[in-house]
Amino acid sequence: MQKVKLEKTITGMSCAACALRLEEGLKHLPGVIDSSVNFATNKAWVVYDKAILSEAEIDKLIVNFGYGIANEKAVFDITGMSCAACASRIEKGLFNLEGINKAQVNLATNQTRVIYNPSLIDPAQIETFINGLGYEAKISADNLFDPKTNHHAKELKKQKQRFIIAAFFSLPLVLIMMLHMTHVKLYPLLKSDYLQLILATPVQFWAGYQFYRDSFYALKARSANMSVLVALGTTSAYVYSIISLFWGEKLGISGVYFETSALIITLIILGKYLEALAKGKTSEAIKKLLGLAAKTARVYQGEDFVEVAIDTVKTDDLIKVLPGEKVPVDGVIVSGRSAIDESMVTGESLPIEKNVGDYVIGATINKTGSFTFKATKVKGDTFLAQVIRVVEEAQSSKAPIERFADYVAARFVPAVIIIAVATFLLWILFLQRGDLTRALLNFTAVLVIACPCALGLATPTSIMVATGKGAENGILIKGGEYLEKVHKINALVLDKTGTLTQGEPVVTDIISVGKLSTERLLQIAASLESKSEHPLAEAIIKRANEALLFEVEEFTALPGRGLNAYLNGEKVIIGNRLLLEEEKVNYQDYETQIAHLETEGKTVMLLGIDNTLQGIIAVADTLKENAAEVVNILTKLKIQVYLLTGDNWQTAQAVAKELGIENVLAEVLPDKKAEEVLRLKEAGLVVGMVGDGINDAPALATADLGIALATGTDIAIEAAQITLLNGDLALIPAAIDLSKKTMLNIRENLFWALFYNSLGIPLAAMGLLSPVLAATAMAFSSVSVVANALKLKRWQNPYQHLKGGKKVG
Repeated sequence: MQKVKLEKTITGMSCAACALRLEEGLKHLPGVIDSSVNFATNKAWVVYDKAILSEAEIDKLIVNFGYGIANEKAVFDITGMSCAACASRIEKGLFNLEGINKAQVNLATNQTRVIYNPSLIDPAQIETFINGLGYEAKISADNLFDPKTNHHAKELKKQKQRFIIAAFFSLPLVLIMMLHMTHVKLYPLLKSDYLQLILATPVQFWAGYQFYRDSFYALKARSANMSVLVALGTTSAYVYSIISLFWGEKLGISGVYFETSALIITLIILGKYLEALAKGKTSEAIKKLLGLAAKTARVYQGEDFVEVAIDTVKTDDLIKVLPGEKVPVDGVIVSGRSAIDESMVTGESLPIEKNVGDYVIGATINKTGSFTFKATKVKGDTFLAQVIRVVEEAQSSKAPIERFADYVAARFVPAVIIIAVATFLLWILFLQRGDLTRALLNFTAVLVIACPCALGLATPTSIMVATGKGAENGILIKGGEYLEKVHKINALVLDKTGTLTQGEPVVTDIISVGKLSTERLLQIAASLESKSEHPLAEAIIKRANEALLFEVEEFTALPGRGLNAYLNGEKVIIGNRLLLEEEKVNYQDYETQIAHLETEGKTVMLLGIDNTLQGIIAVADTLKENAAEVVNILTKLKIQVYLLTGDNWQTAQAVAKELGIENVLAEVLPDKKAEEVLRLKEAGLVVGMVGDGINDAPALATADLGIALATGTDIAIEAAQITLLNGDLALIPAAIDLSKKTMLNIRENLFWALFYNSLGIPLAAMGLLSPVLAATAMAFSSVSVVANALKLKRWQNPYQHLKGGKKVG
């Protein structure tokens, strides 16, 4: 199986029913493993098997459903073209590249403009291809814009134009209607029904074309959406008016309602425009993150540093950063030193000192000195790009609570059409027998007031705002389902080393129990530990402080126990009691001394040579300064907190006592952590796991919710569903609070969306709501839901006052 994940920006969706219809259509394509379409973000995510299905077939289905696919543009400056044949050669070559939809090469300006699919090809690949043809291409400064904002701006501009044109023709109709109702004497021309026809027709068929087009594709797919309701209702009023105008006397009907159909369309377009404006505000977090990125970089080329566009920076490029400039990409300092403001990553307001060998993160701000660094991650691999990608995917994902909204929306429009037809029949046959006008108006009012948009926007808009606010506050949530799940956890497993502690242990005690001096003991221990990757090894090596280390042979790491090796023909072991018992080394004579060190929360390592105990080394990893307070907060939130560690019971109990943790899981081997988490899940608990190491990854994946510290390993971050960007434990209760506030907001949205329709449809059916009022109410229902979701933008971390995070980098 060639599993591929694809992202598409969809244009032309008018309501949540459109998104649901397209999602179901994609899921039924052979080869599609999963798909998700989000009306609020206009994004479609498709996971498919490339061996069975091609992207072209996916694009074809989207287009057949009546929607468009927003591609992106890139402009390149090209040098080396000498004639039109050069331009033609580049153009033809680009057309043959997969992912290129359009390419235009202009010999006069020495530029090429390319429209491409970003999920298949990127500007760097296009640039490389052109260079491979023998020319020199560089992405133009004209191209430094945000395509996502561009797509949204186009949609806003389109709806604004439609509204202006519709309003231009509709307002005279409204004015005529109002003057007629107040019995003001009108000129014969203004009384003319033909004038109303002339004014209403452009609104019906030009401004309203989007509803007809969308309805055609919806009905073609044996579905129905908001556009079907609008098209049915307004067309009924318009056609009735035409029949009344030309054949009314013969049929015994009178009166025209051109102003009703025109005004309904105008108000709905206004609502769509306001909705697009509000939806744009829900994705401001993405815009802020995109705005953080540097646009250019000073790259070493030849014998000097040259300023180039950020998209052209490559791995291993040497980049110079001057005071006050943004760090362009991620990398490692090779010369110079400075203090860097990393607040966009860590939330830490104070600049952080950086020297040779230190890691720097793209988009952070250089405050004082200048330095040169080597690029290690560029383009989509940078820390900022990964954060943006996670937030985008989270904003387009669906929370379980949304399934209810999808279920209702899928059945809503057909049900409304049935209710509207029933309303029409009841009025014309029973309530006001033979009154076609009254039956038609009530029929139209029911169709117009019922719209699934508010229901479809209730969940995704809240999730968009919440995940954005989370990212701004250092909480990176990978999806709506995880945002919903956070506040449900009632058990939280906290790994000790690197999670509750600083992760930087120090040697506190060196005790010789044999003939060796403490200096010699440390030298031998450091020689063995230099081969290990365990955090405690670093503490011993650091304490040895560049002392001459011995060459060891036959080194073996024994997970959960320690190390062994041979030194000058003698077998040397260093580890815990389990290892000494396995090797039959007697340590019991010093048990009291060992136990005392452990009651102080220290990790004790025993060093033996040729089956004889020679020394005791104690190492302590200091707790994060806010760890105890965070545990106290979690306990007050009625969450059972568990301390998980490989340390022995005495050490673990000492740490737990200091933190106020009652549940301790000690002497757990790295490969058994996941089993402990599974045991808690089987006991009926909703388990969250917090960790930062490679050996935490299985437990993070096993838990109902994995929370990783960004100060930890990439594997742990990949396995988790939530990442705390600065490793601050206080972000855990903050994430729970954000989850609770978001779920409350979603429930408010769903309540008002359902309440609005539950109240509006009966009123319209009973004839208590005119079609124009129904259109006004419907147009603003979606806006009110989005506006309520925007309240989450005011969310602030209630635990901001707590400190204790580590610096990233």
